[in-house]
Amino acid sequence: MRLSTRIALSVTALVPLLVLAAGLLVLGLVGRDLRHQQDTRLQDRASLVKPDVRALLAADQGGRPQAEQNRHHKVLADTLDAGIRVAAADGTVLLTGGPQPAAPVRLPPATAGGPVTIRDKARAWRVLAVPVDGPASGTLWLLTPASATEPELAAVRRRVLLVALVTAPVSGLLAYAVADRTTASLRRLSRRAGELDPGAGAAGFAAQHSGVAEVDELALSIAGLLTRYEEQAGRTAQALDTARSFSSAASHELRTPLMSMRTNLDVLAAHPDLPAEERDEVLGDLRSEHARLLDLLTALRALAQGDLVELTAFGPLDLAELTDAVAGETARRSPQAELCCELPAELRIFGWEAGLRILLVNLLNNAVVHGRSADSTVRIAVRLRAEGAFAVLTVDDGGPGIPPDGRDRVFARFHRRPGSPGSGLGLTLVAQQVALHRGTVSVGTPPRGAGCRFEVRLPLPATDAPPPRLPVRRDWLSGQDRGSDPRTGV
Repeated sequence: MRLSTRIALSVTALVPLLVLAAGLLVLGLVGRDLRHQQDTRLQDRASLVKPDVRALLAADQGGRPQAEQNRHHKVLADTLDAGIRVAAADGTVLLTGGPQPAAPVRLPPATAGGPVTIRDKARAWRVLAVPVDGPASGTLWLLTPASATEPELAAVRRRVLLVALVTAPVSGLLAYAVADRTTASLRRLSRRAGELDPGAGAAGFAAQHSGVAEVDELALSIAGLLTRYEEQAGRTAQALDTARSFSSAASHELRTPLMSMRTNLDVLAAHPDLPAEERDEVLGDLRSEHARLLDLLTALRALAQGDLVELTAFGPLDLAELTDAVAGETARRSPQAELCCELPAELRIFGWEAGLRILLVNLLNNAVVHGRSADSTVRIAVRLRAEGAFAVLTVDDGGPGIPPDGRDRVFARFHRRPGSPGSGLGLTLVAQQVALHRGTVSVGTPPRGAGCRFEVRLPLPATDAPPPRLPVRRDWLSGQDRGSDPRTGV
């Protein structure tokens, strides 16, 4: 059933009920007003005939029949259509006239608060009892049927029923017309949603102002839902691409070390009597290949995490404290390296702590591996400072450095310099994390002119800056063209 039909039927049923309820209230108020008017007339007639009744009682007590008869006619003429009864102080009824209840019904001796209702079998009467004082006392009763107001109440009742019967169809038709016009924008919205191309996404469902607040809110909700669905579908597709890339890269890069390990295992199996020196050499190769496999898998996993990380993982952190912690861990793992740190007391940025730890670990590990100087010492200088709107991190080593024509390639996947024991993904991870944090990374030469310097610039949080966002394209694991500088990742 259409909404407009439901509204019309509801109004058709509800309006007559409201009319009847209002009619009942009006009937009660009209009945009360009519009784008040009836009581007022009784009191007015009592005030009018009371002097003649007092004269009637005095004539009766004085034994003047002619005067009593005259007053008798006068009182009956003044009471008009009301019933009247007059009794002397001893209870003798001197006068009765007009409509009266049956004889057994006792009348109240006095009604100080105004007329009261008494019943004579099935009939009700309004009675006003007025004491008469003077030389001869007595009681005056004025009576009128309580049903005297029934014709007026019946007329009001008929009109209420007539209005209820007329308003039922009229209100239903009006409600249907108004509801049909009101729901037209909702039907248009429904048609737009039904005709929506699934491939168009949120762009194919632009919110249009309809003039109805609820419909506009529903349109905005649908557009928001489509946007969230599109974002979720994009994340799902990206996760699938990352999983496929992880599988492809792992299978390609693990093939060579696994074959080498298989060859060494075959040698050990085929020659159980292999001399101890050669056996140790084979086992050393196995350990080296095993360590390389672990490093490669760990790096691939870190790349996948960076491609799939969400903005909810980012938050305020102290980069100086994190750099100091990673430098301490590197010094413990590589006691042969001389590590010097110049860090501020605090430097807070908005970032992903796990990602920045990966960046620092790989920069320092790269310096430890390739920073050996001509005298075979490894000296690393780590400096962190705030420069304008950026946090600047530099890592200097005393190694042979990187030629200018080869600096663009060091961030590429699986790029390994001659003699490098790594997986070829360490600096790729650095570039990925710099891109995620909307920063830049560059390779140069320290001021002293020898060695290699990596400089990372990360934006500091600003109060008037727009909300942070992650790069739209994140495919470092797949190695596809991102349309950006591999040194900066942006």
